Amino acid sequence: MAAHESESFLNYLRFEKRASGHTVTAYAGDLKDFYGYLRETYEIETIQEVVHVHIRSWMVFLLSSGLVARSINRKVSTLKAYYKFMMRQGLITQDPTIRIVRPKVPKRLPMVVDGPSMDRLLDDLPFPDGYEGVRDKTILELFYGCGLRASELLGLKVGNIDLFQQQLKVLGKRNKERIIPFHTLLRDQLRLYLQSRAEAFAEAPEWLFLTEKGNKMYPTLVYKMVHHYLSTVSTLSQRSPHVLRHTFATHMLDQGADLNAVKELLGHTSLAATQVYTHNSVEKLKEVYRKSHPKA
Repeated sequence: MAAHESESFLNYLRFEKRASGHTVTAYAGDLKDFYGYLRETYEIETIQEVVHVHIRSWMVFLLSSGLVARSINRKVSTLKAYYKFMMRQGLITQDPTIRIVRPKVPKRLPMVVDGPSMDRLLDDLPFPDGYEGVRDKTILELFYGCGLRASELLGLKVGNIDLFQQQLKVLGKRNKERIIPFHTLLRDQLRLYLQSRAEAFAEAPEWLFLTEKGNKMYPTLVYKMVHHYLSTVSTLSQRSPHVLRHTFATHMLDQGADLNAVKELLGHTSLAATQVYTHNSVEKLKEVYRKSHPKA
């Protein structure tokens, strides 16, 4: 594959689709691996030579290498987007991915922290004195209270918080803004945090959450902090910021929230992405039925 063809596609992702740096890197790696396989296996060097049989062969190779269906599907999505772009550019006349059938992915329900455990985490667990303790509790409250992605939380600035209106402005995927309301207890926690932040740092950058040295917080630090605190109340195999996002959505739906409203709060572009959280509620109902119905 010519380098300029790949770079043209990646620039399209960066500047027209506004994809994240992580997404662009993943797409670039997928294309590099795919064409590396084609060169070694079929001595193919140009995109015009590729047909659907070559793609199927690569998928079989990935399966035999132990890659799971979900990961293979993501790589196939890369190829579909790439060849669709190449078709629009007039560099190929046929899309080799048209006849490709993706491997089935077993349904995996999102991991969710139960209500009593969240209560223990936010109401009973002691946090360290000083700035870091207040900061950590505020972050946990925001993840659970607003369903933020980790990248969205790290992108918050002081000016994004409106304590009077009890809402925050979030910059989500593809630079799409949304407004998320928050409850009174979270407002009070944010007010406490802003006061602690001001006392700890006379001069600080505009980012809302800072390290103990006054620098912008980074993803690894947030993950380790959330993992530490969730480990005190939960034995889930996953204890990450995204688990708190799952928990926010599931608990909202369990309490009767409208699915479309939760979709908007999460910043999903498709309702299908939000519907996965309804499965947890259905599973809970099934469990109640199995335990309670005399014929079950």
